[in-house]
Amino acid sequence: MPSAFNTHTTNPLAQYPQAWERAAHVKLLVLDVDGVLTNGQVWIGADGKESLKAFDIQDGLGIKLLEQCGIATAIITGRNSKMVLARCEELGIKHVHMGVENKSIALAQVLNSLSLTQNDCAVMGDDWPDLAMMKNAGLKICPAQAHEAVKEYVHYVTIHTGGNSAVREVCDLILKAQNQYDKLLSKARD
Repeated sequence: MPSAFNTHTTNPLAQYPQAWERAAHVKLLVLDVDGVLTNGQVWIGADGKESLKAFDIQDGLGIKLLEQCGIATAIITGRNSKMVLARCEELGIKHVHMGVENKSIALAQVLNSLSLTQNDCAVMGDDWPDLAMMKNAGLKICPAQAHEAVKEYVHYVTIHTGGNSAVREVCDLILKAQNQYDKLLSKARD
């Protein structure tokens, strides 16, 4: 494990030793939305419909950096949201499954479309509906505020909460484990 990893704010990998090795093999990062890409709050307007979602800009850059390195990203969420669709379009996320009741079926479809196995993917979720999707993932991750049952199930719990750079923390972990982080950072400094 490179010493550069320890200079950044993240959980000590000594607490999650399997996370580093598993992150080195990730070819696909699958994300839930509410509680992962957002803080989990749902804003309902006077019309009774979802009216607002807030996304962390650093999470977005992390996703773009993964894509630059050939690591695909996907969204699998139980809710339908025009805001999520717009954010995915902005970030170039091609695999978007919304309104999903059985997330493990949607994950199997994404893996099949990319000719990947479950061991090739990392899945990040925060609550019980994500557990079946996480079941056989090579790397299971949750944000700091995730439900306790999910925290007990995963390989890595982020320091950051959903909607507050938790996804970026995971992207950085994957990039560092695959020796891409320093190259990308050096390029950004040029």
